[in-house]
Amino acid sequence: MKHTRISVALLALCLTVAGCGSGVSAPDPLTVSAVNPTPHDFAEITVPPQSETACDAEISLRPGPLPAPGAMPAGSPMAAIRDRGRLRVGVDQNTYLFGFRNPVTGQIEGFDIDIAREIARAIFGDPDRVELRSVTAAERLSALRENKVDLVVRTFSATCQRRQDVDFSAVYYRAAQRILVPTNSSIRSAADLGGKRVCVANGTTAAGPLFELPTRVTVLGVTNWTDCLAVLQQGDVDAISGDDPILYGLVAQDRNLSVVGEPIGAGAYAVGVAKGSPDLVRFVNGVLERIRADGTWARIRDQRLADLGLDQSPPVPRYSD
Repeated sequence: MKHTRISVALLALCLTVAGCGSGVSAPDPLTVSAVNPTPHDFAEITVPPQSETACDAEISLRPGPLPAPGAMPAGSPMAAIRDRGRLRVGVDQNTYLFGFRNPVTGQIEGFDIDIAREIARAIFGDPDRVELRSVTAAERLSALRENKVDLVVRTFSATCQRRQDVDFSAVYYRAAQRILVPTNSSIRSAADLGGKRVCVANGTTAAGPLFELPTRVTVLGVTNWTDCLAVLQQGDVDAISGDDPILYGLVAQDRNLSVVGEPIGAGAYAVGVAKGSPDLVRFVNGVLERIRADGTWARIRDQRLADLGLDQSPPVPRYSD
């Protein structure tokens, strides 16, 4: 009886799992190819950026005395911002350490965000009286031209070409452009980039130095630096090139990556201001002078960027009258 029960059980299992000659076969296993979606705007940049015109891109207007918060000069852009009740600032929400949305709090945080809040503090006496508007790197100029924002604080390098469309504050952070690769990559410097695919963010200055390398590089553009991270992880590019604090921010998100090589370019981050607002430029420069002098800049650096291990001091401003 015991052997009979075992035989019946085995027969039932056989029929269920494999059909066991009954004419019923097990279904073929599903075969689904892995999909690595690429950003919709992922495309090769085939035309080198326009050559820079000759100018001193870092010169800005000398600041005047800062008025007390709330006591903005009548008729000034700062008074208009005060009357509106909010400072509108174009920022990033996808660049870790400088401007990113904290997944825990849902708030946009970072070095650039803290700079924007200090400007709001100087106008209102309250750093929270700021409206952070997310803009892509390619949208920074148009956001100012079309009066969508009062300022742009978004790893925005002052260049002579950009100065044709907007004005800039004094430089508040200095960066070096380098290369990011998987740790096991054979790429160790710019000399190894010949024939390789390199990702940059559209609207940044990062493409320029790559076109100037002695060996040809395939330059591919995306909207945000996190898009570059995705295509590098998927193997669609061999490297990323951008400013070192941005690259180290990507390393913090993927420890299988390394920043390599000597600098191939430089970035001088400044606050972008719409053309024709010299009073606002001078005001922003006054705020930057204050935070350099009273230790606020160093405090923000230590809070936001200490893990980078970069030896960075406040840039020395250069002014015209």
